[in-house]
Amino acid sequence: MKFYIFNFCAVAAFLMFFSNASAQEEGTQMVRLAKLVIDSSQLESYNQFLKEEIETSVRVEPGVLTLYAVAEKDNPTHITILEIYASKEAYQSHILTPHFLKYKNGTQHMVKSLTLTETVPLIPGMKIK
Repeated sequence: MKFYIFNFCAVAAFLMFFSNASAQEEGTQMVRLAKLVIDSSQLESYNQFLKEEIETSVRVEPGVLTLYAVAEKDNPTHITILEIYASKEAYQSHILTPHFLKYKNGTQHMVKSLTLTETVPLIPGMKIK
């Protein structure tokens, strides 16, 4: 399984504004960062769960606009996920899906720490070309 490492700040700035225009106009969008530290002996298994959960969520849930995960280049057990949902309701729906619950329950013992940071898009109307 390949995970590409990018400058997270640049990627986050780029992706933070990629979203559903109607959600942006209404100001209902939910954007946050999830910062995790994963048990190093469980990293490969965790990454498999994460990949499956992200791919499924983005594919089947219209309210999940972006889930983008990166690992720190010099510390691959430190993972940050940029999460963008069309609304708080879309997020609430997301955390009740079978694929999210499979990820959450399957990785619970692998996660050493989790910090969730709510954010506010600085340029909410910006679109990616």
